[in-house]
Amino acid sequence: MLHLRIITPKKIVLEEEVKSVTIPTVAGEITILPKHERLFSIISEGIIKIKKDEEEDYLSIGAGYLETDGKELNILVSRAYGQNEIDEQMITNATEEAKKILSRPASEQERSEAISMMRRAVIDSKLLKKRKKTTL
Repeated sequence: MLHLRIITPKKIVLEEEVKSVTIPTVAGEITILPKHERLFSIISEGIIKIKKDEEEDYLSIGAGYLETDGKELNILVSRAYGQNEIDEQMITNATEEAKKILSRPASEQERSEAISMMRRAVIDSKLLKKRKKTTL
């Protein structure tokens, strides 16, 4: 088993023993298993898959870093939301707000934040669809 710890600036989101974790990195998606070679990598925004005995969990994460020695896997990210923390209304609101900002003249920073908001909404929407598939 692999000791997984997912940490955001606000809290430790998850800490448990797992079989594997599949993570989006800037070089592509990777899967970390027990006894993995030492690795330090930059994580991109996306969805991670956490495999425990016979069940799988998914989290929507922000960008960050991962570090493993094959026994422990530490994931430090800007944000992490579980499947039950995201709802369609939250995604719709974020998308609408981003569209409003992008439809009017705005500063470069506002545009950048709106694009990030839109990207997170797309990722959260994908996570929501995964949950619906697994509960059917």
